[in-house]
Amino acid sequence: MRRSSSLLAASAALCLVLPLTPALAQGDASQGAEASQPAAGPDRRFSGKDLFGLAGATNPQISPDGARVAYVRMTADIMTDAEVPTIWLVDIASGRQTPLVTGKGAHTQPRWSPDGKRLAYVSSDGDGPAQLYVMWIDTQRTAKVTGLPESPGSIAWSPDGRSIAYTMRVPGEAMKLGASPEKPEGAKWADGLEVIDRVSYREDGGGYIKPGFTHIFVVPSEGGAARQVTFGNFDDGGPLSWSPDGRRIVFSANRHPEWQKDINNSEIYAADVSSGAITALTTRNGPDNGARLSPDGQRIAYLGFDDVNRSYENTELYVMNADGSGARSLTAGLDQSIDSVEWAGNSQLFVSYDDHGRKRVARVGLDGSVRMVADGLSPGSHYDRPYTGGDFSVSSGGKVAYTAGGTDAPADLWVDGKRLTHLNAGWLAAKAVAPVRKLAVTAPDGRAIDAWLVTPPGLAPGQRAPLILEIHGGPNTAYGPTFSTDAQLYAAHGYAVLYTNPRGSTSYGEAFANLIDRAYPGTDYDDLMASVDAAIADGVADPNNLFVTGGSGGGVLTAWIVGKTDRFKAAASQKPVINWISEALTMDATPFTSRYWFDKKPWEDPMSYWKRSPLSLVGNVKTPTLVVVGSEDYRTPVSEAEQYYAALQIQGVPTALVKVPGASHGGLTARPSQSAAKASAILAWFDKYRVK
Repeated sequence: MRRSSSLLAASAALCLVLPLTPALAQGDASQGAEASQPAAGPDRRFSGKDLFGLAGATNPQISPDGARVAYVRMTADIMTDAEVPTIWLVDIASGRQTPLVTGKGAHTQPRWSPDGKRLAYVSSDGDGPAQLYVMWIDTQRTAKVTGLPESPGSIAWSPDGRSIAYTMRVPGEAMKLGASPEKPEGAKWADGLEVIDRVSYREDGGGYIKPGFTHIFVVPSEGGAARQVTFGNFDDGGPLSWSPDGRRIVFSANRHPEWQKDINNSEIYAADVSSGAITALTTRNGPDNGARLSPDGQRIAYLGFDDVNRSYENTELYVMNADGSGARSLTAGLDQSIDSVEWAGNSQLFVSYDDHGRKRVARVGLDGSVRMVADGLSPGSHYDRPYTGGDFSVSSGGKVAYTAGGTDAPADLWVDGKRLTHLNAGWLAAKAVAPVRKLAVTAPDGRAIDAWLVTPPGLAPGQRAPLILEIHGGPNTAYGPTFSTDAQLYAAHGYAVLYTNPRGSTSYGEAFANLIDRAYPGTDYDDLMASVDAAIADGVADPNNLFVTGGSGGGVLTAWIVGKTDRFKAAASQKPVINWISEALTMDATPFTSRYWFDKKPWEDPMSYWKRSPLSLVGNVKTPTLVVVGSEDYRTPVSEAEQYYAALQIQGVPTALVKVPGASHGGLTARPSQSAAKASAILAWFDKYRVK
């Protein structure tokens, strides 16, 4: 589950908790159904193995003079079954590419020195925590700057280039209660007790939180002893932004006494680099973050909103004086949520935001004027489903580097409308990529709903195909016309795929997103059914072969749908919430659900939670339903999926439980083999119930 401004060994790596037919054990998503491509000649269908061939551009960092771009290229290593980030350099004028940091390990966070002559980055060799490095671009000689016990983050150069600031977790002491007896010398005893006293004590993708807090450090850029700047029992976060004189660092944190329960109330702070003294620059109730000082140090741009406990608020762009006075919103009239902000000069800001399923970059003036400068940004990593995404940076003179693509491949690198890379052009040219087109949908109440239809390659005009309705998570997120490996695998297998942005989705304004506030799941169901009806009326979807799946919020809606209707032949509910009461008390941010999605705590009004829980409808379910979850999911915990699986078994509904070993909620498809195997298992489940 996400609140917006919240797979990769063979299929044998999946734990299938139920004896399955041989079809469910298949590992390649291109096998098992009638192929849309003829068997003779090279097989041009997109397959699970193709996930290892994909490459995407992320984190583009344009040099201050706008002449070069350093970016992170994401590829997959078939031998280690993992995404591998490397750092590349592109000359904008010639388009020439140079690999800067490659080889064993992960190489990320490239950041230019103020004079553009050096590049700082974070790199690991896989044998210990990642460290901070600096490369001299002209010679490509590199110096290791740190030898840290924990990995650094949010790195930022000082204006004079002499220092680099970063964040790092400082270990602390756990609460102790009592003591074990004295252990005899040489004895082998069990581990000692683990005492937990934090409100939110685990995080998805990070596991159980270790004692300690994240703070700001400064280290000389040519190496030397690092110095801790901030202290206390609070987590300090980036981005970090230096004042022009190098005396202050602006950052965000939640340093309120009730920070553990009031989880959405961060402020902008300034830390004195010399003394460590901290000054709060914002004070309102709500999240303030993403702060950036203007080059002249006179103003601070930052992101945030007033928190009134609704499930969704637009994140607005604010600007204030460097001392915290005169704060005002520059984007209150935009009605879209701002993702990130950067300065170009002292009077122009560049921001990114989603608009009707497309990510854009716009230039914002101090007078509140907004002018779009780039459109169609897309992610270069984590593209199993067609979520909006993408990154950008801006040079001192306002030249914009960004990642963008389409539905046929992951993101490439672009600068001011000029495409600089074609990372997948070679091998994808030999593949039959499924076409994607917009589908007009009107909800029962007359609202227009954005939807996209993916059709099997080679589908003849007038020919119908079995349809998979794919529902996004969040629920306050958005799909768009971006590349999706799940959609391509499903289409290569002979299925059409329908994905939509029902009410509650972001990028259509605050009011549209809040149509499901305190009412989710609810009338978003009607939008989804109208989308399926539109796909049938379009002539593509076979009304007798309908299937449904989705993850996180989409998993919730999948389970809700099969409790409401029998029109689908089979379903696959991925990482769902089934019981809002148990989810509210076991998710990784436990104060969240009862504050933002309900009016009262579970024990104060249990029926409100129950009425919106898919488990309340399980007595109606007749649709064969697969349940999928990562074994280390702490956002929609494994117990949610297991509850639904148990209830379906007791009810006599055909079901199976698929657990992805080692996978978190956000990392369900992080390993290429598991991503392919998960899609294959879902297809095999649908094939069992597909009308031939």
